[in-house]
Amino acid sequence: MLKIHIFLVVLGCSLFCCDPPVGSKVSQRESDFNTSWHFQLTQSLEDAADDSRWKPVKIPHDWSIGLPYDSALNGATAYLPGGVGWYRKEFDLSVSEDEVVYLLFDGVYNRSTVWLNGHELGFHPYGYSPFYYNLAQYLVDGKNELTVRVDRTRYIDSRWYTGSGIYRNVELIRTNKLHIPIWGTFITTPEITAASADVAIDVEIRNYHNESKAFDLATKIYDASGNLIAQVHSDDEMLSASSSRTFPQRLQLDDPVRWDVDNPALYTAKTTIHENDRLVDEEETVFGIRDFRFDAASGFYLNGRNMKIKGVCLHHDGGSVGTAVPRGVWRRRLSILKDAGVNAIRMAHNPSSKELLELCDELGFLVQDEFFDEWDYPKDKRLNQEERHDDYISRGSADYFQAWAEADLKNTMRAHRNHASIFQWSIGNEIEWTYHPRYRNITGYFDMKWDGNYFWDFPPTSPEIIAANVQKYPPRDYELAKTAQKLSDWTREMDTTRVVTANCILPIAGYETGYADALDVVGFSYRRVVYDYAHANYPNKPIMGTENLPQWHEWKAVMERPFVPGVFLWTGIDYMGESNGAWPRKTLPSGLIDQAGFPNGSYYMFKSLWVEDPVLQIATQREQSSLFTVDEIGDAVEKDPGSWSNRLWIWQDVNEHWNYQGNDLVMVEVYSNCEEVELFFNDKSLGKRRLEEFPDRIYKWGVRYSPGTLKAVGTRDGVTVEQELKTAGAATGLRVAVDKDALVSDGYDVAHLVVQLVDNEGNPVRRQEAEVSFEVSGPVRIIGIDNGAPDNLQPNKGSKILTDEGSALLILQSTREKGSAKVFAKSSDMPSVMIDIEVN
Repeated sequence: MLKIHIFLVVLGCSLFCCDPPVGSKVSQRESDFNTSWHFQLTQSLEDAADDSRWKPVKIPHDWSIGLPYDSALNGATAYLPGGVGWYRKEFDLSVSEDEVVYLLFDGVYNRSTVWLNGHELGFHPYGYSPFYYNLAQYLVDGKNELTVRVDRTRYIDSRWYTGSGIYRNVELIRTNKLHIPIWGTFITTPEITAASADVAIDVEIRNYHNESKAFDLATKIYDASGNLIAQVHSDDEMLSASSSRTFPQRLQLDDPVRWDVDNPALYTAKTTIHENDRLVDEEETVFGIRDFRFDAASGFYLNGRNMKIKGVCLHHDGGSVGTAVPRGVWRRRLSILKDAGVNAIRMAHNPSSKELLELCDELGFLVQDEFFDEWDYPKDKRLNQEERHDDYISRGSADYFQAWAEADLKNTMRAHRNHASIFQWSIGNEIEWTYHPRYRNITGYFDMKWDGNYFWDFPPTSPEIIAANVQKYPPRDYELAKTAQKLSDWTREMDTTRVVTANCILPIAGYETGYADALDVVGFSYRRVVYDYAHANYPNKPIMGTENLPQWHEWKAVMERPFVPGVFLWTGIDYMGESNGAWPRKTLPSGLIDQAGFPNGSYYMFKSLWVEDPVLQIATQREQSSLFTVDEIGDAVEKDPGSWSNRLWIWQDVNEHWNYQGNDLVMVEVYSNCEEVELFFNDKSLGKRRLEEFPDRIYKWGVRYSPGTLKAVGTRDGVTVEQELKTAGAATGLRVAVDKDALVSDGYDVAHLVVQLVDNEGNPVRRQEAEVSFEVSGPVRIIGIDNGAPDNLQPNKGSKILTDEGSALLILQSTREKGSAKVFAKSSDMPSVMIDIEVN
């Protein structure tokens, strides 16, 4: 059946235009292979053979994000369908006898099969790991056709929203048969001082020729300004026919500039192979010089400096663009997080794209790269625990783990290990749930006789009791500790310069079962309550928070304990999915910023904790809907005293406006790191308060509403900052801000347009909504539209949207043409606004 299907696809290839011939210059060995693809969504053999059903698409491409939300589907993956998608591409290529050609996919979700000219190249089930094929056997001189089948009929096979299709970049690599293979260079810096850095360069060379080859191998190091600063070369190296070998190179850099979160300095290594003075291959590798270590007693050190890890977890979707996220979309999002003091990213729960890692290198984020969300046994993506629905649509990567885990892990590491940003390899996320009931029951947390709270109460047991409980349960076919050790061994086989960790949901069980023995650093998932327990009972094993609530109490626990290096908050950005039973909510609103990039209240709280400059932000809410009230002496207090210390994921519902009714009692919250804040209403002081007065770090006042201006003024280290909210009138216009007024005509560059409803005086209107439509002309296209609301189910690829809190976002992407683009934003009887964007 499969052979018949592919034959039918090949018959239809005459419809499609070809790419220009691939260049033959050795220095251009990597070619962008994202254009001139065609796509259709079908499981039908007849449809696949129908040329009229194929539509042009550009890679990266996520077909699910362009489909309607459906309440009949499961919210774990945001109520969007999967299906079977087909891609094909025709291209011209003439290859000489001494050349080799590879096709590299950075990620295809998922269970992909690739054919070249009707011949199967291979099957790749995991949707997050990069992979490649050697095309040599089936290439023909002239026109060739690629076909890719993507089977995502298991539409809730991962957590959370996954996207569907060839959602990351594709490259064609063409070079000599004597060459550096894909991911063949590994650079480390084993010794670093202020005066010099030793650089170790291990270069794998592959010889596909039928004879031995002599060659010269050289590497030149360039600084960020492009200056040549060091080089090493070896002449008359030899490699036998049809073999490969790693060649070590060593050199020293004087006065190295270290990569740091505050100064992300990068170097470039250019490695060349010459045969008889002829350049046959050249590869560039970007790397950084830095060292770090974890200390079980005193925390984390980067370049010798003790510092706290101020991290957030990120899923790989980009909101309205789905999982086909342009570099510019990630750059905007990461920059907003950086402004709040974030210095680390956990790629939860799977390996990230090459482009996202490059941005973390450039912007200065430490990265925890995570391999898997499930191992030997599957998870229930609906319930976020052990698998209970053994049905087709929810079966995920565990089905392929035994056969594919080693290749997926090692290919990910080969592809990612030169990134300066990566400092941790995480072998898994909350794996313990899947080994039910053993790892669930031995802790005592889930004993029916225990009346404590899993999040806030000390464990109802001891290491001795846990160790005894371990013996009560017979082993399963696969044991968590043994699998963890296997994964850790593979990781250390590839790289010993980073630490191995995992996000442990039951860490106190892991210590006694052997799971923790496989880790260099034990990651705690929502388990701050056992920081002291772990440190007291296992003082020689470093720990840290690897999934944490975005609340002040989590950071307070870190600041009070030098042995806890930091946290990764869940999450940095709202992500699609994990919305079971919450229709029409498609997004879990736990992020510091929402899907449109608009800050939530938690953003300003953590900015006030994580940056040194003065921070001050006003939020308001009617007393009836607030967590706070006014006591008998007029002070603003918690309705439930002390509840700040055990709040969970979702920040309290607050507003960024001063528009209420009649004589409403409004609770004013100010998130600030200022030592003192004074609140004014219509220039009348409502009193000064000091931060030390508020154990929850939220300045609070109760104010009776009337129209006017609310202003907060704070001081920090002698510096004064202020913010004000003004009562807004009815919306009469649109304010449009664009982050770029010029784009590159590469088909990738993006611009973000933020629309805000305003009144006659230009005040933002956040209590009124309006539908905003966009007309776009010129060499740009709409790739996403959003308002940031977690229940926004409007089309992600449309040209109009109903605002939320008066705001909306439009994302434009350049085409490959040059010229002037115009964008008109319109809403009912309001004056339209025009934005000019040059595409150069």
